[in-house]
Amino acid sequence: MGAKNIMSTIPILPFDLRVAKAALAAKDERLARLIEETVEFQIEMESTDSPYEALMESIAYQSISGKAAATIFTRIKALGSNGRPPTPQEMLKLQPRKLRKAGLSGAKVLAMKDLAQKTIDGVVPTMEEALKLSDEELIERLVSVRGIGAWTVEMFLIFRLGRPDVLPIHDLGVKKGWSVTYGKKRMPKPHELLAFGERWRPYRTLASWYMWRAFERAGYKATNKIAKALARKKKRKPPTAGVAQRKPKTRSGNKFH
Repeated sequence: MGAKNIMSTIPILPFDLRVAKAALAAKDERLARLIEETVEFQIEMESTDSPYEALMESIAYQSISGKAAATIFTRIKALGSNGRPPTPQEMLKLQPRKLRKAGLSGAKVLAMKDLAQKTIDGVVPTMEEALKLSDEELIERLVSVRGIGAWTVEMFLIFRLGRPDVLPIHDLGVKKGWSVTYGKKRMPKPHELLAFGERWRPYRTLASWYMWRAFERAGYKATNKIAKALARKKKRKPPTAGVAQRKPKTRSGNKFH
């Protein structure tokens, strides 16, 4: 089955948006206000890429500007056939120097080679297979690929599959958007955001999307003032015998609540 035929089986949104918004609004007053005041939820799911191609593009875009990444990925696509990126088999046959010449770092070359091999081995599923796997199963499989972390897989789940209950707890925009929405001066720690987000189930994707909108609406001037989460204090070692213990200095500041 071709990619277009597979993707045609995926609804534009695999959940009822009206029901999801009502459920979130009923559980969370501040989120209800945000939903009311900002633009309508929408995700433009890209419908032609296989998981292999989507993850290959994600690797190319890591840690560099979008413009530079787009140029590099265009060069990589030129190494394939029929205007598509190299197939897994073609990727494994490509000399590393050709991929480096296209603009990839050594680490990204190794990541793409591993992605190709794991696709051939069946670890990275086809789109048809991915539709049948749970979020947890997909994350477990895909993070085994070199250079692919949980955040990359979460973005795949949201923007390629339209999964409704994904909460990217390490995403800077989501964390800062949460701080804006709930009037906090510091970003939440990942485990704090995860615990807070339990109230948003089973529509955490929708809530995350609105956290991104809150971040954008506040602007960088405001969000740059949001501090990082408080680091866990290290336990002080007991004073060595015969050495006077210094009086600890105090430092003012609001704790995260």
